[in-house]
Amino acid sequence: MYFYMVALQAGAGGGMFKVLECVTVQHDQPFVVLAASISFASMFAFFLLLVRARECTESRRDNWLAISALAGGLGVWATHFVAMLAYRGTVAIEFDFTITVLSAAIAVLGFWLSVRFLNGKAFKYVLIAAISATLSIAAMHFTGMSAIRAAADVHYDLPPILIGSIISILLLLAAFWFVMNTAGWMRVLLPTVGGILAVCTLHFTAVASTELVPNPTLPAADPLGIGRLWLIGAIAAVVSIVALTTIIAVFVDRYMTDLKGFANATLDGLAVVRDGGIVEMNARFSDLMRRSEKALVGVAPDTLLLAADGLPVCASRPEAIEAAPRFPNDERIFELAVHTIEYQGRPCEVLAVRDLTEKRTAQRQIEHMARHDTLTDLPNRMFFEERLANAVARRSREPFAVLALDLDRFKAVNDIFGHAEGDRVLKTVSSILKRSINGIDTAARIGGDEFIILQVGVPQPKGARKLSEKILDTFRSELNTVLDPTAVGVSIGVAVYPNDGKDAEAIRHAADIALYRAKTEGRGMVAFYSPEMDREIRERRQMEADLRHAMVRGQISIAYQPLFATADGSCTGYEALVRWNHPERGQIPPEVFVPIAEETGVIVPLGEWVLREACRTAAGWEKHLTIAVNLSPVQFRLINLPDTVSSVLAQTGLDPTRLELEVTEAALMKDRLTTLELLRRMKKLGVRIVMDDFGTGYSSLSNLQSFPFDKIKIDRSFITSMETDVSARAIVRAIVGLGRSLDLPVVAEGIETFDQHRMVIEEGCEQVQGFLFGRPANAPASADPSSRLPSKKGGGQVKTT
Repeated sequence: MYFYMVALQAGAGGGMFKVLECVTVQHDQPFVVLAASISFASMFAFFLLLVRARECTESRRDNWLAISALAGGLGVWATHFVAMLAYRGTVAIEFDFTITVLSAAIAVLGFWLSVRFLNGKAFKYVLIAAISATLSIAAMHFTGMSAIRAAADVHYDLPPILIGSIISILLLLAAFWFVMNTAGWMRVLLPTVGGILAVCTLHFTAVASTELVPNPTLPAADPLGIGRLWLIGAIAAVVSIVALTTIIAVFVDRYMTDLKGFANATLDGLAVVRDGGIVEMNARFSDLMRRSEKALVGVAPDTLLLAADGLPVCASRPEAIEAAPRFPNDERIFELAVHTIEYQGRPCEVLAVRDLTEKRTAQRQIEHMARHDTLTDLPNRMFFEERLANAVARRSREPFAVLALDLDRFKAVNDIFGHAEGDRVLKTVSSILKRSINGIDTAARIGGDEFIILQVGVPQPKGARKLSEKILDTFRSELNTVLDPTAVGVSIGVAVYPNDGKDAEAIRHAADIALYRAKTEGRGMVAFYSPEMDREIRERRQMEADLRHAMVRGQISIAYQPLFATADGSCTGYEALVRWNHPERGQIPPEVFVPIAEETGVIVPLGEWVLREACRTAAGWEKHLTIAVNLSPVQFRLINLPDTVSSVLAQTGLDPTRLELEVTEAALMKDRLTTLELLRRMKKLGVRIVMDDFGTGYSSLSNLQSFPFDKIKIDRSFITSMETDVSARAIVRAIVGLGRSLDLPVVAEGIETFDQHRMVIEEGCEQVQGFLFGRPANAPASADPSSRLPSKKGGGQVKTT
C-alpha cells in the first residue's frame, strides 16, 4: 500500500492528497460506503461466476461467461454511478439517462471481451484480459462523465488518470492470474480484493483529476436533487439483487450439477415419474432405454418396461423385482426398484433400473460350468445324479435304463499320442453320444474315459438295446480301430429300473457290474445286468482280498515247464510259471488271478517273489540249464526294476547268463522309451531278454528294431492253428526266417501234438515247449543232462509228468 500511495503522489505531483480530499471531503461518506459494498458484491459475483465458468462443461461455459460479464460490468457501472451521485462539488450535477445506460452497456461489453480472452493460462492471455477490463472501466467512466449535466465545463488532468489506469491493469492482471492458477476460496477472495482496488483506483483518480469550471451560460442542474436518493436506492437495490442472485445461482447450479453428476455416475438408471409420465432422468436411464432424454420426457414407464409380477411399473413394492424391456428383439433383463419421494414440492415415484443381463449371463455360465464337463460340455456327475434321482422319484415308476460306457484303448492312445490327442478323442466320443440320444435322455461324462446315459420315455429293455447298438455302429464307422491307430472302442453295461435296482445307487451299481462283464468278455460289447453278475463281482472282490494274503499263507508256488532243443532233443532249461492253490477253490489258473494281481498292484511283490524263488532254485541245477521268468507290464512302471534283478542275482548266486526275462509286446506299449531303457540296463547285467508272444502286437517288427532281443517266442495261437490254417504256418515260417536273418533263436510254445512238433521242426524252430513234452511241474530235484524229447508212441498226445 505504501508503494501504491507513493506511485500516485509521484505521478500526479501530490495527487495522492488530492484523491484523499476528493474521497473524504467532496463525497457523502455513506454513499461511498455503499459504492464500496456494491463494488465488493459485484466483484465477488464476477470472479465466482468466472471460476464456475471454468469448472463447467464446454457447452455451458459461454453462458456462464456472459453472466459473469453482466455481473462485473453492471457492478463497475453501479459503483461508478453511485459514487458520482455521492459527489458534493460546488456545482450541482445531474446525468443524461441515455448516455448513462450506454455507459452500462460499454462496461458489460468490455468485461465480456476480457473474459473471452481468458481461454488459457498463458501470461499473454491474462495480460490481454487485464488490459481489456481496464479499458472497459475507463471507457465506462468517461462515457458516464460525459452524461453529466451541470452549469460548468469539465476539464481533465490526464497524467494521474494514466498512472491510475496502469495501476488498475496491474491489479487486474494479478486478480486474473490468481483465478487461473490457484485453488479453493483464495482464487475468488484475492481476485475480488484486486478487482475492488482496480475499480476504485481508476474511478477516484479520474474523479480527483476532473475539474468542474462554472459556466453561467450553461443551464443549471436541480439544486435540490430530490430524486437522487431514489435513484441511488434503485441502483443499489438492482445491483445488489443481481449480485446476490448471481451468487445464489452459482451455488445452486453447482449443487444441482454435482447432484446430477452423482446421479449420472451411478450404474442404475434413475427416472422421476409424476402424473404417470417421466419428468426427469439421469443419463444412464436414457442409455438403458436406448432413447434420448428429450424423447423420454412425458413417456409412461409402462410403455418402456414390463414388470415380472405383472403389476404397473410404478406400483409400490417392498423389494426390487425383475423387469423386461418392451422393445422388439430385446432380451435384456432389468432389476426394478420403486420409491416415493417429494420432488419439486409434489410426491413422485423414482424408478431405479439396473441392467442384470451380464450378471444373469455370468450366473448361467457359472451354473452351466458347475454342472457340465469343461472339455466335452456334457453333463457331469452331479448333473447326472440329479437327473437319475428325479427319474427314480417319479411316482409313475416308469421303467428307464442306465447305460455305463467305458472307452477301450483310450489309456494307450492318451499315453502314446499325448493328452491333446486324447482330448480330441473324448470330444469325438461326446459328439457321438449327443447325436445318438434323443432330447429327453441325458449323456454325461463322469470320469476320464467313463460316460453314462440315462434313457427315459421308451420301452425297456428294447430301447436300451437299440441305443447301445446305435452307439456301437457309430463307433465302428467313425472310430475304426483297424484303420486309425488313435481310434478307440466302447464297452457298454446296461441296467433297467426297477428290475435291476430300486434306487439310484442300486441301478448305478448294476450298470457298473454289467460294464465290467462287457469289458471282460472281449470289449466292444454290450452286457445287460443279471443277478449272476453281482455274485461274480463279489467273488472277484473276495479273490482280490485272498490274493493279497496268498504269499504270506504259502498258497503261491512255482511250476517249471521244460524247453527242448530240436537239434538233439536235449533239455535246455525251464520256464517258471506261477501257481495259486486256493484252500477253498483249489488250483486257480494264472489267466484268472494274474490280471487281478496286475489291476490291484499285487503283481509287483508277487513278481519279485517268483523271480527270487526261481533264481534260487535254478542256481542248484546243471550250469547249462537256463531259467525263464515272465515280467508283467506293470513291473516296468518301477524304475528300480534292474536294481531288483541285480539284487536277486547277487543274493541267489545265479549266473546272469542263465536268466532269461520274457517280455510281452504289451510292456512296450506304455511309455516305450522308459521300458526300452530298463531293458538295456537289465541286458547290461548279463541276463538275456526274450520277446514273448511274438506276432500278436501292433508293432512287432519295430520292437525288434528298437532293442537287441536274445530270443523270440512265437505265440501259441499260431502253433495251435498250423494243422488246419495254411496262413498260420506261413506266419510261423516268416517269423523263423526273420529270426534266422537277425541271428535270433526262435522258440515254438504251446505244442500239444506230434504233427505240430514235426511242422515247427520243418520250419526251422530251434527250441520247443508245450504239453507234448511236459506239463508244468514242481522243480526237478536235479537237472538231468540226459533228458530228451519223448518219442512218438502211437500218435496223438503224449502226457508226461
